Amino acid sequence: MSTVIRLALADDQALVRSGLKALLTSFDALQVCVEAADGEALLAALADERVDVILSDIRMPGTDGFAMLARLRERGDETPVILLTTFDDSELPLRASAAKAQGFLLKDASPEDLFDAITRVARGETLLAPVATDPVRARYAFRDQSPPTDTFNEREVAILRLLAGGYSNREIATAVFLSEGTVKNYVSDILDKLGTRDRTRAVLKAITLQII
Repeated sequence: MSTVIRLALADDQALVRSGLKALLTSFDALQVCVEAADGEALLAALADERVDVILSDIRMPGTDGFAMLARLRERGDETPVILLTTFDDSELPLRASAAKAQGFLLKDASPEDLFDAITRVARGETLLAPVATDPVRARYAFRDQSPPTDTFNEREVAILRLLAGGYSNREIATAVFLSEGTVKNYVSDILDKLGTRDRTRAVLKAITLQII
């Protein structure tokens, strides 16, 4: 990846799109190379233009952010995607995670938070934490709420969040720059600390205990 992060931006509202572009290009390290008013136009543009990170509104007419992301992945394009929305809907982070987006942000995020999110996903990190609200935690409450046997370090929390996103050990290894075997060891340690038998139970308990 070059020093300047090349961006694609999709939003059906021209004023919002131009405002986001102005905000993004105020950072020397960011360059908006592709603009589109919907997911279909974005997909067409990305067939001919390489970018480092895609920022896409979720709610767009025609091909929305989720449909765009699904089609992008179907054609083998793994460019990191950050989904943006004005709606504080507890289901959206979960859907973004399931769709294998790398990030999810509300449009009222500060410029600094947006810049941080872009630079981190450009490095291969994933910023999805599919547990932002109490209703979501309640929905996925796990019956065993005994405390873990030990604390979790930053790397383990990051891996737990990727597990919550449905990522495989190989995908996690790529995201956190570790070998697949090392990730497997981390997952085993996480299960032991939580006293769970499998990844799904580990994620549900981690959500319930607000570890992620």
